[in-house]
Amino acid sequence: MQKLKHEQIQYIEFLSADIKKAKNFYKECFGWKFSDYGPDYTAFEGEYVDGGFITGAPVNGTVLVILYSSDLEATRDKVLAAGGKIVKDIFSFPGGRRFQFTDADGYELAVWSE
Repeated sequence: MQKLKHEQIQYIEFLSADIKKAKNFYKECFGWKFSDYGPDYTAFEGEYVDGGFITGAPVNGTVLVILYSSDLEATRDKVLAAGGKIVKDIFSFPGGRRFQFTDADGYELAVWSE
């Protein structure tokens, strides 16, 4: 099964005040496995959706939903055409490139590509 589906939710990112504590909790509860990317980021891999924890102060409602796109620029153009607002324009990170936007209700989401 291929997880990467164009313009579908593929990744969820959580803020964590203590990444080690978060990793231990999710390992114990759900058996999640983690890959660390420096001291401030860890990722987990699921069967259908992947995710990560980044150092930051958790606030209810701050989970970042991340969609996958096989054509990042075209997806950004569609977000803009539909009235979305770019919060962070396309930038590179160790796994690829992404941008972040807000929708009509002000929810912030991200889109990434390899």
